[in-house]
Amino acid sequence: MPKYLIEQYEIHSQSFRVEAENEAHAIKKLFDRQAQPEDNGLEYIEVANDLGLPADTYPDLAKALREHGIDTDDVIPSIRDITEV
Repeated sequence: MPKYLIEQYEIHSQSFRVEAENEAHAIKKLFDRQAQPEDNGLEYIEVANDLGLPADTYPDLAKALREHGIDTDDVIPSIRDITEV
C-alpha cells in the first residue's frame, strides 16, 4: 500500500511583544518585523478549510474526494500538497 506525505493548511496564532507609541504604531512595527515573538506564544486555532489545492487543477482527486463525501467545489479543503513517498 502506498504512503503519502500530506501538507495541511492550519491557522495558528502567534503572540509578539513590541514597544510603541500606540496600537497602530505597534501593529506597524509588527508588520515591519520589529516585534519579538513570545516564548510558547504559538497557539493552534483550526484547520484552514478555505485554503487548499484548486479542484480544477486536480479534477481526478477532487472527483474521488466527492465520492467520499468531501466537498471540493472550488478547492480540496486545507490540503497544500500531497506526494507519494
